[in-house]
Amino acid sequence: MIFVQAFLVGGIVCVIAQLCMDLTSHKVTPAHVLVGLVTTGAILSALGLYEPLVRFAGAGATVPLTGFGHLLAQGAIKGAARSGLMGVFQGGVAAAAPGLTAAVVFGYFAALFFRPKG
Repeated sequence: MIFVQAFLVGGIVCVIAQLCMDLTSHKVTPAHVLVGLVTTGAILSALGLYEPLVRFAGAGATVPLTGFGHLLAQGAIKGAARSGLMGVFQGGVAAAAPGLTAAVVFGYFAALFFRPKG
């Protein structure tokens, strides 16, 4: 059942993003949508509304960009509790570092082993 929940929640997030791009006559660019999703995830996380969604949908809530905003917000909150104002800045970066590092490393190895056809 968790797979269905993850699929539905992740799919709804993606449908909302796609509709924002399709229905705004090019006034809203993909970059605007990306920033909006991260910001929405951070705000919902700070208000305590995103964590129940993560518990319900698992990867369906953590994989989309709203999940990245949630991760940054939770890291900033924990960092602030630990180190004050500087922890706000350090916490988000520390929380996101493992995932970002993995993306860079895997992307590097993919570039080494695969050649684009063109």
